[in-house]
Amino acid sequence: MSPTYPLHLDLEGRRAVVVGGGPVAARRARGLLEAGADVLLVAPQACAEVTELDGSGQISWRRGRFAASDLDGAWLVHTATGVPRTDDAVAAEATSRRVWCVRADDAARSRAWTPAVVRHEDVVVSVTAGGDPKRAAAVRDGVRLGLSSGALPLRRRRPHTGLGRVTLVGGGPGDASLITLAGRRALAEADVVVVDRLAPRDLLAELDADVEVVDVGKAPDHHPVPQREIERVLVDRALHGLRVVRLKGGDGYVFGRGAEELAACRAAGVPCEVVPGITSALAVPAAAGIPVTHRGVARSVTVMTGHESLGGDELLDLAAQTRRGGTLVVLMGASRLAELADGLVAHGADPQLPVAVVESGCTPQQRTTTATLADAAAVAQRRGVKAPAVLVIGAVAAMAHGGSYRPALAVATSPSP
Repeated sequence: MSPTYPLHLDLEGRRAVVVGGGPVAARRARGLLEAGADVLLVAPQACAEVTELDGSGQISWRRGRFAASDLDGAWLVHTATGVPRTDDAVAAEATSRRVWCVRADDAARSRAWTPAVVRHEDVVVSVTAGGDPKRAAAVRDGVRLGLSSGALPLRRRRPHTGLGRVTLVGGGPGDASLITLAGRRALAEADVVVVDRLAPRDLLAELDADVEVVDVGKAPDHHPVPQREIERVLVDRALHGLRVVRLKGGDGYVFGRGAEELAACRAAGVPCEVVPGITSALAVPAAAGIPVTHRGVARSVTVMTGHESLGGDELLDLAAQTRRGGTLVVLMGASRLAELADGLVAHGADPQLPVAVVESGCTPQQRTTTATLADAAAVAQRRGVKAPAVLVIGAVAAMAHGGSYRPALAVATSPSP
């Protein structure tokens, strides 16, 4: 095929003609409708899809054989009759009127081609491949994967007008590969990234050099950037027309204050969407070989924060849950392990109940410490356990393995040291 000139057309309200009534013609008609064209279809008979489009008033179907007058006022023509002589006549008439005609029967004899297309918001990528539609479709699918995964650069380069937007992204439990495709795509489009300490920071290296990174990382008992200031930054940047990503570790709706940030954006009239993340409450135990529920062992799980001291009624209820086979998963609780363990035992939990502490879960530094409620605090102190760590209390904690984290989450069988 000779070199071609790629071009996207605005067909809104313009006449486009499809000659043919079969499934191929129906697909071409639908594509033209999606572009806003005024579609005239010409065919003596037509398939059910064409009949439906005509019956709903989306297209005009002229029942009969092709006539030259069918191209009056046309901007673009598709011919898909399956009859070479008819397609030749349509193409010849279109050429005489200097109207582009796409032939479905023979790409080599056509002078215009429909590409394989992928759309992502206002990004449209069209692919042709020397008249090989399957090859074009394969390349198109590769581009679609790159766009959907954030591997291709989606960020706008021209100055923004109007409102920007905020996307609250849960970055997953540690390893950068555990962020969702939607989260990675949001990062690829971001002008500003407001990032937490436990977010997958390796992904920041993939950002363009001019993307603003605002570090609001919080450590235990040290919050250099107050929550209200974080919310102010999100709103301020979005009001200046920028695309803002709030990147957190785990899931922003599991002890992550994501709902507060969403409310702040809505109060300011800023569009905001939520991209859920894989919560460390479930993923970190899994990476250590611990199922938080297990048939015949644990049939319920309670996720809680270890930031605050618990009252007697709360401890009584939690101890009762462990006796009924429930699992307790405690986030941000490493510093209160002794207090929590003593409180549970004092309110009726079994002192020999297994406990696992998983530090730096889903990272190369992951380490698992196993003990019982009776000696968990002493063992943790001896091992130098420190945050970030996830505590698992319940019979399933005995299933922990001592292997290091692997990106594929393979389960090791070596015992815990």
